[in-house]
Amino acid sequence: MTTLAWIIVASLFGGVLSVLAAALFALNTRAHWIGALVSYAIGALLGAVFLDILPEAIELSPNVAAVSATVLLGILLFFTLEKVLIWRHCHHEHCEAHEPHEPDAHDHGRSGTMVMIGDTFHNFIDGIIIATAFLADTQLGIVTALAIIAHEIPQEVGDFAILLHSGYSKLRAFQLNLVSSVATLIGGVLAYFTLQDLQAWTPYILALAAASMIYVAVADLIPGLHKRTRMRDTVQQVSLIVFGVATVALVGFVAAV
Repeated sequence: MTTLAWIIVASLFGGVLSVLAAALFALNTRAHWIGALVSYAIGALLGAVFLDILPEAIELSPNVAAVSATVLLGILLFFTLEKVLIWRHCHHEHCEAHEPHEPDAHDHGRSGTMVMIGDTFHNFIDGIIIATAFLADTQLGIVTALAIIAHEIPQEVGDFAILLHSGYSKLRAFQLNLVSSVATLIGGVLAYFTLQDLQAWTPYILALAAASMIYVAVADLIPGLHKRTRMRDTVQQVSLIVFGVATVALVGFVAAV
């Protein structure tokens, strides 16, 4: 397939699959599955960053220090955005949005509209990340798309739950999430046509992508795992994180053969 075809397929598949999986989990209230997905997503994200994205960015850039500085700047940027815009996504079963509340307090100040704005922006950025990775290397694009799907599913579950608690019907919540997922395709296609003339920016965009994945894994996902302190839970979490990393490594190995 052409690079553009890969981007379109990965963007569509990633967005639609995430929404369908989120609806499946949210509508069947299988909350204990979300915890397993979160652990796996952490491994997939960190594996993609340190085994594929950063090595590729460093290889493409003549200035390794600039790549590292971009990662640092990106982490600070995403922290600031989350602080200022309050676009914190709920990824784990112990999140307050998953607990029962009175009807007038269920969204904890996060209206359905704000959830959709934040999620649409997030999906648009994911599309840019996918396109940037595919423009650098097809193998990197596949690994990056899989990592994004892995973290999008628990995020979409959290947003789906928030919409339900905000008073949306199940059908309406599903429709809104599905429409929001189209932003991934839009971001991917726009990035394909604009980034081709800006190849020098590719390593730094990859570095920003790495920063976003590190931030999501470390700031949003990992803290939730600490709320489950039993040894059995810890062993399960570590095993699934390792499995997530192994999946990325395996995909990279198969693609390279």
